[in-house]
Amino acid sequence: MAVKTVLVTGGAGYIGSHTVLQLLLGGYKVVVVDNLDNSSETAIKRVKELAGKSKSNISFYKNCDKPTGFNQYDVTVRYPEHQKLDLRDRAALEKVFSSKKFDAVIHFAGLKAVGESVHKPLVYYDNNLIGTIILFEVMAAHGCKKLVFSSSATVYGWPKEVPCTEEFPLSAANPYGRTKLIIEEICRDIYNAESEWKIILLRYFNPVGAHPSGSIGEDPRGIPNNLMPFVQQVAVGRLPTLKVFGTDYKTRDGTGIRDYIHVVDLADGHIAALNKLDDPNIGCEVYNLGTGKGTSVLEMVKAFEQASEKKIPLVMVGRRPGDAEIVYASTGKAAKELNWKAKYGIDEMCRDQWNWASKNPYGYGSAENSSKKR
Repeated sequence: MAVKTVLVTGGAGYIGSHTVLQLLLGGYKVVVVDNLDNSSETAIKRVKELAGKSKSNISFYKNCDKPTGFNQYDVTVRYPEHQKLDLRDRAALEKVFSSKKFDAVIHFAGLKAVGESVHKPLVYYDNNLIGTIILFEVMAAHGCKKLVFSSSATVYGWPKEVPCTEEFPLSAANPYGRTKLIIEEICRDIYNAESEWKIILLRYFNPVGAHPSGSIGEDPRGIPNNLMPFVQQVAVGRLPTLKVFGTDYKTRDGTGIRDYIHVVDLADGHIAALNKLDDPNIGCEVYNLGTGKGTSVLEMVKAFEQASEKKIPLVMVGRRPGDAEIVYASTGKAAKELNWKAKYGIDEMCRDQWNWASKNPYGYGSAENSSKKR
């Protein structure tokens, strides 16, 4: 079977970098485009190191002229802002598609901070929607009509029951979630208009953890938006305490319950989705990627304390407006149709998260660079 070439947008980010590594280890050739707005060149360099013999199968486009050759790659070099390839730069993207024939695209690229999206909605609509529309137009122009889209469980809004199945009614509580929901609708419209498209929408629940090597992991800019990056920053001494929002929910310990999934499991889910695109009967299909199990905030903190042997100081505060009480995935469809199921539990998630955090307390940067990010 011929080696497939996959374009990965946002491939230097948290989920993107782990997926790129799994693709390389799975025998794919990978081209990464990333504007590095909320990601790091270092992640790509480390992915290459982890890929071993497959390292020659990755190229990273940083500007509109040519991909960075890894023999000359120097992660210390900083390029002018305008040279970073942004999906909204149609001419640059056209050059990428003219340089190679892609079998499929995995589309991660996008801004993802819920709070920021509320305060800067136009920035999110411009980046996430316009960039995606241009990507789809360029894909169509070059005859590449196989897509895996990085969606989110946020499209379920505040579900009235659990587990969340793929047939649940959709809604979004913030501009970030609305961009995911709108892109899903665009995908369905594209398929309805042109049935030769094959599209899989993957709705993630709560990605956590890191590669077992500790070389790549999550590196949020500024104050984290999600539980586990916040917990790890408290553990390494970057933040003094963890705020627990809401302790009076009707749950086993009063705190909110979510479905946490190991990022390597999530990456493997993308490989399964790529394989599914070869199914002649696939059209535009959606799958949840989660464990199908709910874990409370306090349970997750306890598991991290055991993995790290660190005490996480907690401050109990009131509920955040709009936070759902219990959210976890129905995973039967992915198990049946993608032949995919999460392998790792919260102990492995916390073990790998701590391994990454302890080796990289300031993510891919230094203490000085981290303070500048804020």
